[in-house]
Amino acid sequence: MKDPKYKILHVDDEVAFHAPVNALINARGHDVDSVDGGVQAINILQKNHYDLVLLDINMPQVNGMEVLDFIKEKYPSTEVIMLTGITDLKMAVQCMHNGAFYYLTKPFVSDELIHIVSRALEHRKLLLENTIMRSQLSRIFRFDKVIGTSDAMRKVIETAEHVAPTNSTVLIQGASGTGKDLIANFMHKKSLRSNGPFVAINCASIPDTLMESELFGYEKGAFTDAKAQKQGLVELAHSGTLFLDEVGDVSPIVQPKLLRFIQTGEFRRIGGKLELKVDVRIISATNKDLRKEMKEGKFREDLFYRINVISISIPPLRERKEDIPLLTENFLKNVLRMKRPKEISREALDILMKYEWPGNIRELENILEGAAILSKGDVITQKDLNLPLNIHATTGLKDGQDTVVGSLISMKDIEKIHVAGVLRATQWDKNESARILGISLKTLYSKIAQYNIEQP
Repeated sequence: MKDPKYKILHVDDEVAFHAPVNALINARGHDVDSVDGGVQAINILQKNHYDLVLLDINMPQVNGMEVLDFIKEKYPSTEVIMLTGITDLKMAVQCMHNGAFYYLTKPFVSDELIHIVSRALEHRKLLLENTIMRSQLSRIFRFDKVIGTSDAMRKVIETAEHVAPTNSTVLIQGASGTGKDLIANFMHKKSLRSNGPFVAINCASIPDTLMESELFGYEKGAFTDAKAQKQGLVELAHSGTLFLDEVGDVSPIVQPKLLRFIQTGEFRRIGGKLELKVDVRIISATNKDLRKEMKEGKFREDLFYRINVISISIPPLRERKEDIPLLTENFLKNVLRMKRPKEISREALDILMKYEWPGNIRELENILEGAAILSKGDVITQKDLNLPLNIHATTGLKDGQDTVVGSLISMKDIEKIHVAGVLRATQWDKNESARILGISLKTLYSKIAQYNIEQP
């Protein structure tokens, strides 16, 4: 696999060192900029994003230690390797204490420099991945790969695979729980940015007042609680993919700033005056009809066309039921962590095949997990499928008996019945109800208001 390409800044007042050092770095496929002083370094750092800085210590006006302090205060994820012609153990310890990755004495062997540079870049990558992982653990969708042999899903996968290597923006559309995040992650892994980070943000779960700071970060002192500078998710996604899940919920106040960022790659942290620039591929997803949102003035038309260069629509589970056996098998064997993998009986699988799945794959996952826990043997039976919406009552009826699913009733009415049933079953525990339904708490409140569902 090809090594990722990084952006590196070389700061040294001895210009003679620039050419040989830069040639070594360029040979590894990275981009290098050079400046010959601390003042110039600070100026260029405020305009461009760098993954690593090779920094001389002894420079006139502004020395390397001052530049190191500036970098670690303003750009903490940027790694720094200190370079000096003087062997000074005390200075080396001070550099490491102030946040430098390594201290290298000139003259150095070429292989030594390349080895240290590779270690520093790998360290930065691991730190960013750890940060991103911690921020995403609460929203990981537990089916760990795209699964589907139905014609509808084969078409989705083929389209995703075809556009993955491009830098075009992609809008993934589909109901909640259909696996939009899996398709986005699949495209990232198949892209030329696969070695970069995949950063996801659920726009529906973040209050409007915090959305801008989550995306673009803020400077120290930008507001009352801003006690330190914070990098936004767009910076963490540099050289990778930024996934805007439920982009239809982005506030109209933030939409113009998001549009400008997508157009130019440039942004400002809250409270900041300097323009920063990163290289990010944007993939968005929504369960809303954005064209309808545009007509109602809730979503900007120019933003829609920017994020919708390529459109992928994921079918609901009720339209790809032939995938249910494969999804069930994968979940029970590969996703659900149990000492002994469970199997499912033919009768229980028949019930799953007949159900309409308003909550899509996420609802299937929840039902299978509950059934696996409740089942006493190694096989999940029809009796074990016992969750808020009584599946047996809507699928196991004889001909002529009344049923909601499959009758002449709109999907909105079915959704209302389902949401109300889950709320009743959880005794109006909204957090648990949102989890079971596979939607955000904010969306649940919207549906309660939309359908005028009242607590008894």
